[in-house]
Amino acid sequence: MSEVVAPMGGKVIDVKVKPGDAVNEGDEVVILEAMKMELPVVAEASGTVKEVKCNQGGTVEAEGVLVVLE
Repeated sequence: MSEVVAPMGGKVIDVKVKPGDAVNEGDEVVILEAMKMELPVVAEASGTVKEVKCNQGGTVEAEGVLVVLE
């Protein structure tokens, strides 16, 4: 199992995956807004989305888990 974590704290402006989606290494899974910049967060491994732990419009802390892959 693999986790996609936030590289820094910020606001979630888009969630590009849902449970059951297949993702490849390097695919964008979440877009964060931090320090007035859009920051794409990508999967570091291929797999299937097991759980999405963030919501569009919500905030996340640095190193917070955004998506769980299996």
